[in-house]
Amino acid sequence: MSGHSQRPAYSPQSSSAGRDVSGRRATGIEGGSGIKQAERAVEAMARESYGRLLSYLAARCRDVALAEDALSDAFLAALRTWPERGVPAKPEAWLLAAARNRLIDQARHQKVQETYAQSFAIAAQDAEAAAAASDEFPDERLALLFLCADPAINPDVHTPLMLQTVLGLDAATIAGAFLVSPATMSQRLVRAKSKIRDAGMAFELPATHELPQRISAVAEAIYAAYWHGWEDVTGADPRRNGLADEAIWLARVLVRLMPDEPEPRGLLALMLHCEARRAARRTAGGDYVPLSEQDVSLWRMSMVEEAERVLAAAARHGRAGRFQLEAAIQSVHAERARTGRIEWDAIARLYEGLVRVAPTLGAMVGRAAAVAELHGPDAGLALLDRIDAAAVTTHQPYWAVRAHLLARLQRGPDAAQARERAIGLTEDDAVRRFLLGRRAEVIP
Repeated sequence: MSGHSQRPAYSPQSSSAGRDVSGRRATGIEGGSGIKQAERAVEAMARESYGRLLSYLAARCRDVALAEDALSDAFLAALRTWPERGVPAKPEAWLLAAARNRLIDQARHQKVQETYAQSFAIAAQDAEAAAAASDEFPDERLALLFLCADPAINPDVHTPLMLQTVLGLDAATIAGAFLVSPATMSQRLVRAKSKIRDAGMAFELPATHELPQRISAVAEAIYAAYWHGWEDVTGADPRRNGLADEAIWLARVLVRLMPDEPEPRGLLALMLHCEARRAARRTAGGDYVPLSEQDVSLWRMSMVEEAERVLAAAARHGRAGRFQLEAAIQSVHAERARTGRIEWDAIARLYEGLVRVAPTLGAMVGRAAAVAELHGPDAGLALLDRIDAAAVTTHQPYWAVRAHLLARLQRGPDAAQARERAIGLTEDDAVRRFLLGRRAEVIP
């Protein structure tokens, strides 16, 4: 079976629990011989450990696609074997051994140099021994993240490649996020993996002086992974299960790796602020609640406080970047829990800085909304009108904010048209219901 663009039957959406699988997790599933228990064990390994296993294998065979194929076969072998023989005490070690055998067989079948097969066998045995002997299986995903951000790889595929190889999203999901067809995205990913193999790119962390050059792409990928998990508010989508936690964990690793770089801390602070509000984003009945209307008693204040400490540590470097500014905006919103009000002046100023540093559509729309709160809907609408019309054709937040401002200006027909556009672009049923309910804002 081919792993060049697809995942195995039990495709992972990496979970933070994967960092503890080799020891503590195994005790919860070992010893069972039933089909159901074995299937659950394979499913848990795919969800929690796939990315870590793939990174380890790819670093040793230096071929991401080949490692994907071998690991896919290992999971299929587990589905055949574990129901009869029981789930092994160290599932990761078992999967590594199975993948190793598949890689060695394939190397011999393709008549590559015998030394390749022998050297990989030794490396894989070392990996197997490490997994069997330790509760903390070696994790090399961060090295693979930086490899995916290599300047030799097309920048347009940096984030998709990281999302698939390290964070576990399948090509179809990534394609949806980047507004291309699954086939097109699969082709791009295949080409990138071939380039890694053919160019003999090193599966190791870059030299210290090279890290800042790649940090932006790595941070973007981690945040994109978090966003996929954050969008699934209720946790109902199994494909996104644990993805937000995994992204936060990767950001923590990035902070430890690059203590003198402020942007990883800004990224971590931003995600912590957002995650702290997860419980307040929907009512008990599942209705959408805008940030400015959320019940602050539902916020996880311990997480908010950690976000503030992390952001303060980033600010001490005196080099504000995109993620620090976005985290600072969320920090001002968090102050509502203490003061009971939103300081729109501070938010508008932070958005001005953000637009200068990273003039994304989201930043420009956010600035317009903040300015409208501070100076009135006319001022906000003027900023929206300055955005390139072609760029916002499918940008839902633009049309939602525009509809709200037009309604405040009592431009009923225009507001209704913008709102219908926003509703049509909304995929979240709760947000769609919210916008439908706001039709009453339109004043004829």
